[in-house]
Amino acid sequence: MVFSNEEKMYHLHIKPGDVGRYVLLPGDPGRTDLIASYFDDAELVAHNREHKTWTGTLNGVKVSVTSTGMGCPSTAIAMEELIKCGADTFIRVGTSGRVCDAAMDPSLDGVINTAAVRDEGTTIQYIPMAYPAVADRHVVAALADAAEELGYNFAEGITQSKDSFYGQHDPESMPAEGRLKERWEAWRRGHVMTSEMESAAIFIISSIRRCRASSIMAFTKMEYAAEVACGALRRLIDADRG
Repeated sequence: MVFSNEEKMYHLHIKPGDVGRYVLLPGDPGRTDLIASYFDDAELVAHNREHKTWTGTLNGVKVSVTSTGMGCPSTAIAMEELIKCGADTFIRVGTSGRVCDAAMDPSLDGVINTAAVRDEGTTIQYIPMAYPAVADRHVVAALADAAEELGYNFAEGITQSKDSFYGQHDPESMPAEGRLKERWEAWRRGHVMTSEMESAAIFIISSIRRCRASSIMAFTKMEYAAEVACGALRRLIDADRG
């Protein structure tokens, strides 16, 4: 499907010029309002289905926030349409479950993700499973520096992106209980820090489309992750200016 510059994207209802190159990606449409409150001059651009988009500025540069909905399928749609509209830098901002023993540290505010376990079915439609889902090192560094400056305790590590929320939280009710528990134990022993449902799609599509991305998962307050993500965008904007 080919779009002209005047046509709106089928799902996001945005067009080129509506969003900045820098986009924050919560899952929940309601969280876009919170994140947009950290922007200057934020305006609601579009809201269709699970996808809600605000655009404002940081450091005088256009930035946006778009909700992806839950899971990799709707996240992939959002990514593709945002890229068609000119976005190239993405940070997923959300919450997650804790997986490995190190993630159980009660002092942690959350985790900045460096890579994702592709425990989902969407990205296999893009590229074979042997291809890694990795975050951009510059985006990871910007997030880590922003967290340190704000005084929040975010670790760095791998996330598991899954398709079934209740496969994690109620595996005993699933016919595949044994497989689910065996794999969860593998992620735990492999030092996977977090479990969520979107990062793998963001990382894979970003790599394939020559974009850059990371994700930040909150354990305590969503506001902390939003502040860190905005701080990271400010750093990336300044670095891109040269």
